[in-house]
Amino acid sequence: MSTTTDKLSARIAAALGAPVVTLRAMQGGDISAVYVATLDDGRDIIAKQGGPCRTEARMLQAVAAAGCRAPDVLHADADLLLMTRLAEGSGSDAAWADAGAQIARLHASHGARYGWPEDTAFGPAPCPAAVSKNWPEFWAERRLLAWPDALPADLRPRLARLAARLPDLLPHDPAPSLLHGDLWQGNVLMEDDRFSGLIDPACYHGHAEVDLAMLCVFGKPPRAFWNAYGPLEDGWDARRPIYQLWPALVHLRLFGAGYRGMVESLLTRVGA
Repeated sequence: MSTTTDKLSARIAAALGAPVVTLRAMQGGDISAVYVATLDDGRDIIAKQGGPCRTEARMLQAVAAAGCRAPDVLHADADLLLMTRLAEGSGSDAAWADAGAQIARLHASHGARYGWPEDTAFGPAPCPAAVSKNWPEFWAERRLLAWPDALPADLRPRLARLAARLPDLLPHDPAPSLLHGDLWQGNVLMEDDRFSGLIDPACYHGHAEVDLAMLCVFGKPPRAFWNAYGPLEDGWDARRPIYQLWPALVHLRLFGAGYRGMVESLLTRVGA
């Protein structure tokens, strides 16, 4: 092992009281470094470094407390998160149905207001979470206009015009559901006929359709998911591109001009 992994193995062993037999880096990890550690008691666990580890631990615990499967938090400090490893592989329609029922349970957990007690971020892209008195205000100020100076100048007025119209386009006070906050399909783990759980949360309370729109950015769940999740609200198709603008803007900021076309297409779809 390298010096870095030696040190990490020692930290894991000290935190969990079990020596590390093997430690290997996982693919991905755009924002954090993620490892699979096999302990000498036979357990495989996930070690994550980078990002606000204590914040992510609290979010994982909130997801689990709402009745939706998530990794068990084993240890969390300022720069290390240890958690159980969830099974992952190809999921059948039955697994997607299981996921739909579990995510519906997550969204049935409601907060008092829109937002979250602490701000988060996707790497250098802040995710402001201060509470707002109504939902269109939150989506305008904490999402579409969260960091206009970091976006191409010609896109800023289009986003501002859309933000001004949100009171007419979004519900004023939908139920403040507990959201995963980054619910693309890579964060929905399943194997065979079972949904394993959700990983990498970026939680806050808001309109449940935000998570559902994110699930449809890079693909679309099968019918089994939607049947198990339950009926969607009238107007969902019209609101979906408004909610998909947030992940599109985040990708534009993080990964560059390759995502500009996605942002422009979504703005055009909503008449901005």
